[in-house]
Amino acid sequence: MDIGVVLQTTPPAARVIDLAKKADAFGFSHVWTFDSHILWEEPYVIYSQILAETRNVTVGPMVTNPATRDWTVTASTYATLNEMYGNRTVCGLGRGDSAVRVTNGKPTTLATMRDSINVIRELACGRGVEYNGSTITLPWASKSELEVWGAGYGPKALKLIGETCDGFILQLADTSIAEWTINAVRSAAAEAGRDPDEITICVAAPAYVGDDIAYLRDQCRWFGGMVGNHVADIVERYGDDSAVPAALTEYIKNRKGYDYNTHGSASSEHVDFVPDEVIDRFCILGPVETHRARLAELQALGVDQFAIYLQHDGKDHTLAEYGEKIIPAINEQELAKR
Repeated sequence: MDIGVVLQTTPPAARVIDLAKKADAFGFSHVWTFDSHILWEEPYVIYSQILAETRNVTVGPMVTNPATRDWTVTASTYATLNEMYGNRTVCGLGRGDSAVRVTNGKPTTLATMRDSINVIRELACGRGVEYNGSTITLPWASKSELEVWGAGYGPKALKLIGETCDGFILQLADTSIAEWTINAVRSAAAEAGRDPDEITICVAAPAYVGDDIAYLRDQCRWFGGMVGNHVADIVERYGDDSAVPAALTEYIKNRKGYDYNTHGSASSEHVDFVPDEVIDRFCILGPVETHRARLAELQALGVDQFAIYLQHDGKDHTLAEYGEKIIPAINEQELAKR
């Protein structure tokens, strides 16, 4: 199992780059960032510096969307980074959340997401694609390689991801929900004639290593509010009696609103509705042994990467604990299996 990290591009950018360098030194596989260009600094500019100052990590957004950036510009950006630094990029893609909602926009349709996946991936891999009635290509990008990983929770989104994406991103670490969503993605892949095992499974959630569970919960309660935005859309679309697990939808009944000005922050407002048990299920909190146990459960479900949302006041400590005590243990287990 790979271990990645998800950062916000909060100024100063030098701090983001420093955390990425530490992650690279500790053996993390991926450095992801939010992509919300109004709330935080422009991530693609920072990716270039991260790639210049690291050797191994793959970088990309968790997640971008088809609405706020022209698809051809997005593809060209990835292909350029790949030409400069080797093929060390990945595109995490969803329908859109904070990047569109903060300007009173709405998430795109799944049909738009489907089309954007094809255009971005084909162009960034140096292949021709139909776009706005023309066949276009990036003639200089023949050596570029890019995977597109889709993020989603609802049945139709999971079906789309299974049919089209190279990877699946689930933004929470609840094992029962992970099992349901992974099965849905793999089933859709099989029905589309794809090999389900070729889809990389990534679970992303806050992780905080420590002993004061009450404090750790309060530092990560924002995550339940963030996930709640997507869950609210699912409930509106499918209703309370859909096939979507109650473990995902039940907790938002007392949700009254959301302030995007504190999106993804430990000081996030309007998240009091998120109960402790949801934080315990969605995140990984506690001593090192707790993290190892939950990661083993996720790995048994077929999870290929766990990416830590590092939006709390223990960034350096948690990076070090994973780098010194968890990643080496995972690597030793992998070697023992060979």
